[in-house]
Amino acid sequence: MRNYEAMIILRPDMEEEARNTLVEKIQDIIVKGGGEIRETAHWGQRRLAYEIQKLRDGYYILVKFTDKGENIRELERNLNIMDNILRFLVVREGE
Repeated sequence: MRNYEAMIILRPDMEEEARNTLVEKIQDIIVKGGGEIRETAHWGQRRLAYEIQKLRDGYYILVKFTDKGENIRELERNLNIMDNILRFLVVREGE
């Protein structure tokens, strides 16, 4: 199993309950694919380097997990179609 990190930027105008539900949904995708969540950190709302969808701020979440690597495409596909996600990046740790 390899270590991965997913940095996810959510819309800043989301309610806290909706945000937590979305994070749980992302964690479920990882766990159902055979991965294991190591850490989830809410970095909070921060200024973006440039406007995305006419927004200047975003809510940052960092999810560290282990996976065999087979589930990463499915995770990225799901992150791509979720409406409240502005940007995301999934990388293997140590690269």
